[in-house]
Amino acid sequence: MTDDPEEPVLTDVADGVLTVTINRPDRKNAANAEVWTGLREAFRAADHDREVRTVVVQGAGGDFCAGADLSGGLLGEHPLPGMRMINEAAFALHDLSVPTVAKVRGVAVGAGWNLALGCDLVIAERDARFSQIFARRGLSLDFGGSWLLPRLVGMQQAKRLALLAEIIGAEEAERLGLVTTVVEPGTIDAHVAELTKTLAAGAPVAMAQTKALLHENAGRSFREALESEARAQSVNFAGSDAPAAFEAFLEKRDPEFTGGWNVG
Repeated sequence: MTDDPEEPVLTDVADGVLTVTINRPDRKNAANAEVWTGLREAFRAADHDREVRTVVVQGAGGDFCAGADLSGGLLGEHPLPGMRMINEAAFALHDLSVPTVAKVRGVAVGAGWNLALGCDLVIAERDARFSQIFARRGLSLDFGGSWLLPRLVGMQQAKRLALLAEIIGAEEAERLGLVTTVVEPGTIDAHVAELTKTLAAGAPVAMAQTKALLHENAGRSFREALESEARAQSVNFAGSDAPAAFEAFLEKRDPEFTGGWNVG
């Protein structure tokens, strides 16, 4: 846990929920090298912490993230090492086996929007604003935008968002499938708290298997997808959570999932 108010990235774990906060509110949480490094390390640590059952990503103050802060340049004399360092944060988020939730207030633009899109669920306040701002800055997509956008909205809408670099509201983003749920300003904390309570109570192994199947099978044939589903389901049947769920169902109570393994 990092709660030093001077740190660029803050982390806090409570009841199985890791909250990762970009802590540069005076810059609308624009991400510099220290932020990208902090995000990478927070996501990597979360993937090896059995206490973490879900991850929330947010910005301090009134904004999610205004993209990359390029005022200080990137790490290294050439931009490529710096971009690869940023990519490591995107990989670490994508590879997280636990559910991830972006809590979006204010602006989410450029790499900041793609940081949100890299999460499994995106919850946004109604007055939030989004943009793939890169074209306006003489830049091309990064932080996974070229991979995420076509998969989420199709190629034509991806090109529209990327080439025109329009600013769109939360309701249009929801209509396009880029926001999971729009909530009224002032209610997002309660909504995300309830959502993550549900996610954190879920079966961790089964949820990790489900995330992996959805990510991997998008590029596979139907036959390959069915085979990978069969393998994943076999893992679930060999664990402790599926039997616990069956028993709880018969006893008409909520199950308690531990992610354990039945041996012998």
